[in-house]
Amino acid sequence: MRDVLTQIVRWWSEGQKFGLATVVGTFRSAPRPAGAAMAVLGGEAVGSVSGGCVEGAVYELAEEVTASGEPVLRRYGVSDDDAFSVGLTCGGIIDILVEPVSRDTYPELGAVAESIAAREPVAVATVLSGPGRVGARRVIWPGRASGSLGLDRLDAAIDDDARGMLAQGLTGVRRYGGQGERRLDDLSVFVQSFAPAPRMLVFGAIDFAAAVARVGKFLGYHVVVCDARPVFATTKRFPEADEVVVKWPHDYLTTVAVDERTVICVLTHDPKFDVPLLEVALRTNAGYVGAMGSRRTHEDRLTRLREAGMTEAELARLRSPIGLDLGARTPEETAVAIAAELIQLRWGGSGRPLTDTTGRIHGDALDALDAHDAHGDG
Repeated sequence: MRDVLTQIVRWWSEGQKFGLATVVGTFRSAPRPAGAAMAVLGGEAVGSVSGGCVEGAVYELAEEVTASGEPVLRRYGVSDDDAFSVGLTCGGIIDILVEPVSRDTYPELGAVAESIAAREPVAVATVLSGPGRVGARRVIWPGRASGSLGLDRLDAAIDDDARGMLAQGLTGVRRYGGQGERRLDDLSVFVQSFAPAPRMLVFGAIDFAAAVARVGKFLGYHVVVCDARPVFATTKRFPEADEVVVKWPHDYLTTVAVDERTVICVLTHDPKFDVPLLEVALRTNAGYVGAMGSRRTHEDRLTRLREAGMTEAELARLRSPIGLDLGARTPEETAVAIAAELIQLRWGGSGRPLTDTTGRIHGDALDALDAHDAHGDG
């Protein structure tokens, strides 16, 4: 929904009523991820739910929903003759919720938009099916919530789950019993997380860092470049970075909030910078810590870190040499290799050519969360 947020908030602020179509479920090779949205008002459409495959059909449905005032959950896929006829020939299946939106039906939209602009985590939970009203909505922040899905027990359950999903930046469907019981599937709820962009911390103001900053920004990270040398660490040299910091890397890292979505790329190539920096980095809960250098540099670095008292378990977290083996040579190619490793680790890919693999192309980030819940920790 981020792609259409500016426009729909404008319509909402003007008191308009419009149709909002949101991808709430994807199966196999679906063209757009869950959360992708298209809004329709008076012959105008913004956004996309399928990359063009079913936009025409969804546009017509959005106009019908706006007129009727009743939300509709619709599935499109090659197994459905009607869906095939509108053009979804990629082999995927998508579930789309189309709902009427106005100040009356979605009073929290302005607050949601303000939170997204302020980088405050917020999740929107919407009933898709089951007992209760389809389209019922609850908005959840880390410390408060607004709206109701119809039952206090269900509200309490979705509050806990939505906050857990926000912490991991996950969007997807959760299922409950009719009274809000977990591990039952009488009722399905779509949770769309709007978490602040994860951080990419790039240490070392070199040409490789400029390329990594560009690809990091492209992937949606909040990119920070840090180096102790003010002559090199400048916004002119790193225009793609959100922040450029002049400070000793290890000192700076101790001042930054690091979580499981944080990426740390150490490109300093100098033991006096990277050894104390890695001592700090490998003891954080960052999801990725990578360091650039030759294999000889890597072995020397490990020796120095062991001498500094780091354990083998801590050292095992280090991705070095950084990136996937793509044969990269230039800064830009190296940045792509690093990005490829980040994507592989995020989604669990094999790193092999797709022509050499079988089965599903796209994994599901909620699989890990569901497995976590199945062990009684949800």
